[in-house]
Amino acid sequence: MDARSRISYCLLITVLLITAPAQAQQATKIPRIGFLGATSPSIESIRIEGFRQGMRELGYVEGKTVVIEWRWAEGKFDRLPDLAAELVRLDVDVIVTGGSTSSGAAKQVTTTIPIVMAQVNDPVGSGFVVSLARPGGNMTGLSTLVPELSGKRLELLKEVVSKLSRVAVFGDSTTPGNAQSLKETELAAKSFKVALQYLDILGAKDIESAFREASKGRADAVLVLGAPVLISQRKQIADLAAKSRLPAIFPSPEYIEAGGLMSYGVSVVDLYRRAATYVDKILKGRKPADLPVEQPIKFEFIINLKTAKQIGLTIPQSVLYRADRAIQ
Repeated sequence: MDARSRISYCLLITVLLITAPAQAQQATKIPRIGFLGATSPSIESIRIEGFRQGMRELGYVEGKTVVIEWRWAEGKFDRLPDLAAELVRLDVDVIVTGGSTSSGAAKQVTTTIPIVMAQVNDPVGSGFVVSLARPGGNMTGLSTLVPELSGKRLELLKEVVSKLSRVAVFGDSTTPGNAQSLKETELAAKSFKVALQYLDILGAKDIESAFREASKGRADAVLVLGAPVLISQRKQIADLAAKSRLPAIFPSPEYIEAGGLMSYGVSVVDLYRRAATYVDKILKGRKPADLPVEQPIKFEFIINLKTAKQIGLTIPQSVLYRADRAIQ
């Protein structure tokens, strides 16, 4: 081998030694998912498990074949933009958001990293996607927008409160989708000839005053809309509803576990499990813009019979028969 050949050979070996580790690292790169939640792991435990279940069903093993970076605002919603920016700096492959508030924070900090919305009431009205069929940007996922839910909740209240005429509605005007939910509830109230009293709850300090206003307004029952601030204070709301002897209906089962009377809504566990399928498709090369936003396919109705007894309310058998679960 002449001198020129030896030099070429040495250069080739050097290149191979440099590129081989990089190629091996690239081949074994583990996908990294960012999860952005507005509340806390304890509040969203059943939702987290739904997402993890979905990932397991698709063959992912957390910590081995996929890494999940969990970030929680713990009810301090002004922290969400910083937490979202932190996930961007980590260069995650996908960001999963737990609701409208966290979705909005993620949208503010990135237009390139794919975002999967596990549950958003009105993704089009909130400006997250152009349309459900053609999202058109870096966001897609699942919508909880089902107009008939408001009517169903009022119908259930009317069945358990025979002379229902006035209902206090608790919401949070700063939550994306709140206005749409309230509009749907107002439309349903007209058909049931029920008067509504909307009470805006922006923080924990507003809850006691909301119940006082509901009592002054002679409300026969309470209907709670979906909002991070409300679910984070679910125990206080459930306790005050029982203390005020006001039948209340909620949008998710976490309230019932905290002592609430009834919940009717989409199955959040199913939504979070289905969010994993979006993550899987994106990790395999699909673009969020090409993945239509899906709507709920599974719903659940839960009754807390202990709370009913506490407030002196008898749940009709016709309503009990329709419950997916009754807490004794």
